[in-house]
Amino acid sequence: MGMTMTTTIDMLNSRRSVPPVALDGPGPDATALKNLLRIAARVPDHGKLAPWRFIVFEGEARQKAGDIIARVFAADNPDASADRIDQERKRLALAPLVIGVVSRAAPHVKIPEWEQVMSAGAACMNLIVAANAMGFAASWLTQWYAYDRRVLDALGLSAHEKMAGFVHIGRPAAVIEDRVRPDLAEIVTRFGA
Repeated sequence: MGMTMTTTIDMLNSRRSVPPVALDGPGPDATALKNLLRIAARVPDHGKLAPWRFIVFEGEARQKAGDIIARVFAADNPDASADRIDQERKRLALAPLVIGVVSRAAPHVKIPEWEQVMSAGAACMNLIVAANAMGFAASWLTQWYAYDRRVLDALGLSAHEKMAGFVHIGRPAAVIEDRVRPDLAEIVTRFGA
């Protein structure tokens, strides 16, 4: 037990986001993917509403989704160069696997919507932690297209659903330097002190 705890704590102490451009394959196989999704769904969920769902982008589907993103970008940016539009087309094709986490949060008679939204965030974080525990690296991103209704509609989200984020998963292609983390003295207070 002590060994597992130490390994988990070490992983959490060193975990950092790795941008999609620095993620290579191979990505998770079918068994690992199923496990990632099972773990992502194992989060605090007041009322057992499952106020989230997952969209898996792998293989050619990453390019197909990129075509949607590029088409919307080109429509809004008629002067954009072909290279710039191609950058948008590759948004979900850099990492070998991308999992879209969709928030299904909605008004409920007993469960605050805010708690449902936080549960979707927890699903994103569980994905990140599980991917790292399996030896992968990951990055949780939104970007402009996560908020563009035309893109969301084309990806199959219903009108009340929102994209909590796209979790890009792969193997780190290079050593990524850590960033400065918050000083605990600046973010922690003790009530009553």
